[in-house]
Amino acid sequence: MTAALEIVVATRDLLEEWRAIHNAIIPSAPLSAAEVAERSARNRLTIAYADDELVGNATVRPPSGPGRVATVIVRILPEHRGRGLGSAYLEAELAQARSAGAVRIETVVLASNQEGLQFALARGFVEHDRYLLEGDTVAFIDLHLQG
Repeated sequence: MTAALEIVVATRDLLEEWRAIHNAIIPSAPLSAAEVAERSARNRLTIAYADDELVGNATVRPPSGPGRVATVIVRILPEHRGRGLGSAYLEAELAQARSAGAVRIETVVLASNQEGLQFALARGFVEHDRYLLEGDTVAFIDLHLQG
């Protein structure tokens, strides 16, 4: 049985928790506190708890452009995977993106995160790009939700 998931918007007091999860799951592209604060001004950053324990974070980049493309990224700490938390979190954040007017939904996965890639593919995301950011050594994979 999946524990109840509590999703909280990462306001100023919670941005460090959000950053710690991001940097644990994406160690090849760590973010500074200033970078996270800047992201929080333009994106919806959330953290999730299950049974009062911090289990993950998410980013929803609001819809933009003529295609009304939103990006939804959910990250679950490895020790909390396989319990349905990621699926519940993703569904909640997809609903947020759709309620903001998203027509197309994309996500991004670090290529070395095979669990995350398999998670996205199993939920209907399809790869459409791979790239390295300047200074990175591990590629990012862009995917979009099919249908």
